[in-house]
Amino acid sequence: MYIVSGCLAGLCCRYDGGDNADERVMQLVSEGKAIPVCPEQLGGLTTPRPPCEIVEGKVLSDQGEDVTELFWRGAEEALKLAKLAGSKKAILKARSPSCGIGKIYDGTFGGNLIDGDGLFAAMLRKEGFELETE
Repeated sequence: MYIVSGCLAGLCCRYDGGDNADERVMQLVSEGKAIPVCPEQLGGLTTPRPPCEIVEGKVLSDQGEDVTELFWRGAEEALKLAKLAGSKKAILKARSPSCGIGKIYDGTFGGNLIDGDGLFAAMLRKEGFELETE
């Protein structure tokens, strides 16, 4: 069983209210082989919401609001769901402050990438999950 980013499963949960539908991920969900989650929504953030990036260990909106606590809460709730499902694999949205694997935006909101993981991805990695992006 996979845990997948909700936006990749076609759910309109991106920060801008859109999705990042990926045919392979949608197929896994339709076959009952994957469970979609959106850590940001699970943490209490609205959709749409301001874009956010990780800046010096904190998650900040492009308006300077510190939403780190909501991101952590959502990552913890999504991890609970992953464990309940017996999952050990995840397909997550690249570059996201929640789900990015290996590369995330640098916090300048200029589209620049740095090495690092989003909060949910880091939590899953620590728990020994196999991680991949779309």
